Amino acid sequence: MAEGRLELSVWRHPKPIGAAGRCIGQTDLPVDPRRAKRLAHRIRQTARREGLPHVVATSPLRRGADVGRWLRRWGWRHQIDARLIELDFGAWDGRRWSAIAHAEVLAWEAAFLHHAPGGGESLRQLHTRLVDALGAVRAGQLPRLVVGHAGWITLLGCLDGVAQDRLSASAWPAPPRYGQRIRHAD
Repeated sequence: MAEGRLELSVWRHPKPIGAAGRCIGQTDLPVDPRRAKRLAHRIRQTARREGLPHVVATSPLRRGADVGRWLRRWGWRHQIDARLIELDFGAWDGRRWSAIAHAEVLAWEAAFLHHAPGGGESLRQLHTRLVDALGAVRAGQLPRLVVGHAGWITLLGCLDGVAQDRLSASAWPAPPRYGQRIRHAD
């Protein structure tokens, strides 16, 4: 890694059980243990192939932390850090999208970065956590290998060239696939 340069590898957690059709942020859904183990194995293979350290960070939510626990069983260090947790959707969290009033969704779309959906957390607040976590990676307090969540990873991708002030709901990129690896360098 070049001096002062941040190189981060983030894998999206495995598909959680029971998420279909629901607004899932900080709702702690389980994942199939076999999928968690498979993703942990892929991360381990990547680290071996690329000479990466055997240290991974996850949020406390099971869908990421279960992957970290598998890696820990294989001799890795696993750090749990709340800055890596998914967006807090407040009263929306865990509800079916169809049960959330359309007017509430439109209010979020109208002030996409600053509105806290369901009274939870705005994307601007998530951005603050993200920048803080990236600073911790630069300072060596968090590892460069992370198992993350779609909102966090997608916002990380927006730091790679999309001016945040122009970010809107209609321009929000598609989330990474479950288990997909995203690389971030700046």
